[in-house]
Amino acid sequence: MVPNDDCVFCKIAAGQIPCCKVFEDDRALAFMDIMPLNKGHLLVIPKEHYGSIFEIEDELYAHLMALISRLAKAVKSAVEPDGMNIMQLNGRAASQVVPHLHIHIVPRWTGDGLTISSWEPTPGNMDEISATGESIKSRL
Repeated sequence: MVPNDDCVFCKIAAGQIPCCKVFEDDRALAFMDIMPLNKGHLLVIPKEHYGSIFEIEDELYAHLMALISRLAKAVKSAVEPDGMNIMQLNGRAASQVVPHLHIHIVPRWTGDGLTISSWEPTPGNMDEISATGESIKSRL
Protein backbone atom coordinates (compact mmCIF):
# COMPACT_ATOMS: atom_id res chain seq x y z
CA MET A 1 0.00 0.00 0.00
CA VAL A 2 1.29 3.45 -0.94
CA PRO A 3 -0.27 5.80 1.61
CA ASN A 4 -0.63 9.55 1.39
CA ASP A 5 0.23 10.93 4.84
CA ASP A 6 -2.31 13.75 4.50
CA CYS A 7 -5.21 11.56 3.33
CA VAL A 8 -7.96 10.69 5.81
CA PHE A 9 -8.97 7.60 3.81
CA CYS A 10 -5.36 6.35 3.73
CA LYS A 11 -5.33 6.74 7.52
CA ILE A 12 -8.58 4.79 7.79
CA ALA A 13 -7.19 2.04 5.51
CA ALA A 14 -4.03 1.87 7.65
CA GLY A 15 -6.06 1.57 10.86
CA GLN A 16 -4.86 4.94 12.20
CA ILE A 17 -8.42 6.28 12.27
CA PRO A 18 -11.26 3.97 13.37
CA CYS A 19 -14.17 3.14 11.11
CA CYS A 20 -17.25 0.96 11.12
CA LYS A 21 -15.81 -1.67 8.79
CA VAL A 22 -18.20 -3.73 6.68
CA PHE A 23 -15.72 -5.49 4.38
CA GLU A 24 -11.97 -5.70 3.89
CA ASP A 25 -9.61 -7.63 1.66
CA ASP A 26 -6.00 -7.04 0.66
CA ARG A 27 -6.95 -4.31 -1.88
CA ALA A 28 -10.20 -2.70 -0.72
CA LEU A 29 -12.09 -1.50 2.32
CA ALA A 30 -15.81 -0.80 2.75
CA PHE A 31 -17.04 1.16 5.74
CA MET A 32 -20.07 3.10 6.91
CA ASP A 33 -20.08 6.80 6.03
CA ILE A 34 -20.09 8.83 9.27
CA MET A 35 -21.98 11.63 7.48
CA PRO A 36 -24.58 9.45 5.75
CA LEU A 37 -26.97 10.75 3.15
CA ASN A 38 -29.34 7.94 4.18
CA LYS A 39 -29.39 4.89 6.44
CA GLY A 40 -26.97 2.27 5.06
CA HIS A 41 -24.66 4.73 3.23
CA LEU A 42 -21.36 2.93 2.59
CA LEU A 43 -18.01 4.07 1.23
CA VAL A 44 -15.73 1.73 -0.72
CA ILE A 45 -12.07 2.63 -1.20
CA PRO A 46 -8.93 1.06 -2.60
CA LYS A 47 -6.41 0.66 0.21
CA GLU A 48 -3.73 2.15 -2.00
CA HIS A 49 -3.96 5.90 -2.60
CA TYR A 50 -5.42 6.97 -5.94
CA GLY A 51 -6.78 10.49 -6.18
CA SER A 52 -9.40 9.70 -8.81
CA ILE A 53 -10.51 7.32 -11.55
CA PHE A 54 -7.85 8.90 -13.78
CA GLU A 55 -5.06 7.35 -11.69
CA ILE A 56 -6.31 3.87 -10.77
CA GLU A 57 -5.42 0.73 -12.72
CA ASP A 58 -8.28 -0.88 -14.65
CA GLU A 59 -7.91 -4.25 -12.89
CA LEU A 60 -8.18 -2.71 -9.42
CA TYR A 61 -11.17 -0.59 -10.44
CA ALA A 62 -12.85 -3.75 -11.81
CA HIS A 63 -12.21 -5.41 -8.43
CA LEU A 64 -13.88 -2.46 -6.69
CA MET A 65 -16.89 -2.61 -9.02
CA ALA A 66 -17.38 -6.34 -8.38
CA LEU A 67 -17.25 -5.57 -4.67
CA ILE A 68 -19.76 -2.72 -5.14
CA SER A 69 -22.21 -5.14 -6.72
CA ARG A 70 -21.86 -7.55 -3.80
CA LEU A 71 -22.14 -4.79 -1.19
CA ALA A 72 -25.12 -3.11 -2.89
CA LYS A 73 -27.01 -6.40 -2.72
CA ALA A 74 -26.19 -6.73 0.98
CA VAL A 75 -27.28 -3.12 1.65
CA LYS A 76 -30.53 -3.75 -0.25
CA SER A 77 -31.23 -6.83 1.86
CA ALA A 78 -30.33 -5.07 5.13
CA VAL A 79 -32.25 -1.79 4.80
CA GLU A 80 -34.79 -2.57 2.03
CA PRO A 81 -34.59 0.74 0.11
CA ASP A 82 -36.77 1.67 -2.85
CA GLY A 83 -33.67 2.32 -4.95
CA MET A 84 -29.96 2.98 -4.72
CA ASN A 85 -27.36 5.45 -6.00
CA ILE A 86 -23.83 4.30 -6.75
CA MET A 87 -21.67 7.42 -7.02
CA GLN A 88 -18.00 7.97 -7.75
CA LEU A 89 -16.93 11.63 -8.00
CA ASN A 90 -13.71 12.86 -9.61
CA GLY A 91 -12.28 16.29 -8.86
CA ARG A 92 -13.61 19.36 -7.07
CA ALA A 93 -15.82 20.37 -10.02
CA ALA A 94 -17.61 17.03 -9.59
CA SER A 95 -18.01 17.61 -5.81
CA GLN A 96 -15.25 15.20 -4.74
CA VAL A 97 -14.39 16.27 -1.18
CA VAL A 98 -11.80 13.67 -0.11
CA PRO A 99 -9.08 13.35 -2.78
CA HIS A 100 -8.86 9.56 -2.47
CA LEU A 101 -10.90 7.55 -4.97
CA HIS A 102 -14.05 6.32 -3.25
CA ILE A 103 -17.42 5.00 -4.26
CA HIS A 104 -20.63 5.81 -2.39
CA ILE A 105 -23.40 3.25 -2.03
CA VAL A 106 -26.46 5.29 -1.04
CA PRO A 107 -29.80 3.60 -0.37
CA ARG A 108 -32.76 5.69 -1.54
CA TRP A 109 -36.39 5.88 -0.51
CA THR A 110 -39.21 7.58 -2.37
CA GLY A 111 -39.58 11.06 -0.91
CA ASP A 112 -36.28 10.96 1.02
CA GLY A 113 -35.53 14.53 -0.09
CA LEU A 114 -32.19 13.77 -1.75
CA THR A 115 -31.85 15.25 -5.21
CA ILE A 116 -29.41 15.68 -8.01
CA SER A 117 -30.43 19.32 -8.00
CA SER A 118 -29.28 20.70 -11.35
CA TRP A 119 -29.52 17.52 -13.40
CA GLU A 120 -32.49 18.24 -15.65
CA PRO A 121 -32.45 16.00 -18.75
CA THR A 122 -32.86 18.10 -21.91
CA PRO A 123 -32.21 17.12 -25.53
CA GLY A 124 -28.75 17.99 -26.80
CA ASN A 125 -27.36 18.89 -30.23
CA MET A 126 -26.99 15.55 -32.03
CA ASP A 127 -24.14 16.77 -34.26
CA GLU A 128 -22.17 17.87 -31.19
CA ILE A 129 -23.04 14.65 -29.34
CA SER A 130 -21.85 12.55 -32.30
CA ALA A 131 -18.63 14.54 -32.75
CA THR A 132 -17.80 14.26 -29.05
CA GLY A 133 -18.54 10.53 -29.12
CA GLU A 134 -16.18 10.06 -32.08
CA SER A 135 -13.49 12.08 -30.29
CA ILE A 136 -13.81 9.87 -27.20
CA LYS A 137 -13.83 6.67 -29.31
CA SER A 138 -10.60 7.69 -31.06
CA ARG A 139 -8.83 7.89 -27.69
CA LEU A 140 -9.68 4.37 -26.51
